[in-house]
Amino acid sequence: MTRIVCSARDLFENKEDSAAVHVKGRSDYVTEVDLHVQAYLQSVLAENYPDIPFMGEEKDNTGLDLSGAVWILDPVDGTTNLLHDSKESCISLALADRHRAVLGVIYNPDTGELYTAEREKGAFLNGERLHVSGAEKLESCLVEMGTAPYYHQYADWTFRVAKALFLESQDVRRGGSAALSLAHIAAGRLDVMYERILQPWDYAAGSLILEEAGGKLTDLEGRPLDCCVKTSVLATNGAVHEEALKIIRQAGAVSG
Repeated sequence: MTRIVCSARDLFENKEDSAAVHVKGRSDYVTEVDLHVQAYLQSVLAENYPDIPFMGEEKDNTGLDLSGAVWILDPVDGTTNLLHDSKESCISLALADRHRAVLGVIYNPDTGELYTAEREKGAFLNGERLHVSGAEKLESCLVEMGTAPYYHQYADWTFRVAKALFLESQDVRRGGSAALSLAHIAAGRLDVMYERILQPWDYAAGSLILEEAGGKLTDLEGRPLDCCVKTSVLATNGAVHEEALKIIRQAGAVSG
């Protein structure tokens, strides 16, 4: 799977294609890079694994059989970053089996960083074993917020929670790629990330990489994640998970 993902590098780096933008909705864009990478990887996966269904961001996934194995792809996570050439975009591919990620690959072609994980076999960055940070209190943590940019109705909640976490942590920032945020927590570069709504392709691969690096993910009510559904996400190094969850609950109920 790693070889297959990396083989899409040339398509990802076609800057002319990234300039060709289609508007899907408010703050929701797709470039020709998204479309070309997905078409290529879907084709290669179908050729090599013809019996495994495929879920992709840029396709209609209605009626997809999720009872067994399924590929989950985001061809470009961080499309807005790609449009601004910020070097913080990636290909994110997971293999889920019965709603649990069992393989995960996140690849940033601009930096050459390749994050990989297989369930119960650890997480790696370019072959080097990953482990989350050792921060034990939120006051020692760097937090990343997700703004759920397609859902402006949650803006007040999102920034209220950001303020609450900012006041209790070292700092809060916004990266623009949920997949890379999860990978960065796995690598110990961040400690906490939250977002009100994420799709399976945003977090499936990253969830496994983070878990295999010793981290923890739940929804914003503290419940375990089903990696095949749209959900809220709180991701941490594990040690500060309950503290972060408590602050989020105090700042505003998720249902509010």
